[in-house]
Amino acid sequence: MPYLPPQIRNHEQVTQWAEEILVKGYRTWVAVRSGKLLGYAALDGNLLEHLYLRPDVRRQGVGTLLLDQVKRNSPGRLVLHVFQLNTDAREFYRHHGFIVLESTDGSRNMEKLPDQTLEWTALEAE
Repeated sequence: MPYLPPQIRNHEQVTQWAEEILVKGYRTWVAVRSGKLLGYAALDGNLLEHLYLRPDVRRQGVGTLLLDQVKRNSPGRLVLHVFQLNTDAREFYRHHGFIVLESTDGSRNMEKLPDQTLEWTALEAE
């Protein structure tokens, strides 16, 4: 995501965040192939906090597998935030039945980039 501002956290801080927040604070699933991490998804209630893939495995169904797992574990409704500049992710979520609830100027996120709140409901998917 070349539009993101430079990372302000070092490797140790990111590792600590992953161990203390991501793994302990959220329901997290990982996609692994041949012992290599391909991506992960993290769910907090009905909020999809994270769904990230390595760039070299995009458009291979890995994101869909992770999203389907999240949907099974959040029956009925999912909400997420996505940067407006992340057109690939916005199209991915649109393809999977998400609709835009809100667009903002970015004042609520750390990166200060315009974003959108998206929602998926099982009723809309039927």
